[in-house]
Order: sequence, then structure tokens, then C-alpha cells
Amino acid sequence: MGLEGVGKLLLGGAVVLLVLGSVFLLLGRLGIDRLPGDLAFRRGNFTVYFPIGLMILLSIVGTIVLNVVFRR
Repeated sequence: MGLEGVGKLLLGGAVVLLVLGSVFLLLGRLGIDRLPGDLAFRRGNFTVYFPIGLMILLSIVGTIVLNVVFRR
């Protein structure tokens, strides 16, 4: 892969990150930042957050998208 290929790969990755960032900002403004199944533990000034519900949802969506893209 030459420098042109690396450049295209980096630009494509930047576009994907831009789209994902925009989607996450939009979802946060709509109030969909906490899903059922997300765990948050608070002790005084310390908080630990495990977004299990979000990870399950992203896994399902990612599986569907990859199956559609790489279908033969």
C-alpha cells in the first residue's frame, strides 16, 4: 500500500469518526445517553460507569451492518 492508499484510509477513518461523533452528540441531546442495562456505581466523589446496554446495542447494529456489507 502506497502513500496514496494510506492517505485515503486515514481520510475514510476521519469521516467515520466524524459521523459517529455527530450521532453520539445527537443521541446525547435527545436524552438517549443512558440505556436500560447500563450500570453506574457512585461512592462519594467517585463514579464507575459500565455501558453494558449501549455495548449490546452497538454489537447488534454492527453485526447487522457487517452482514449486509460483506454478504456474498
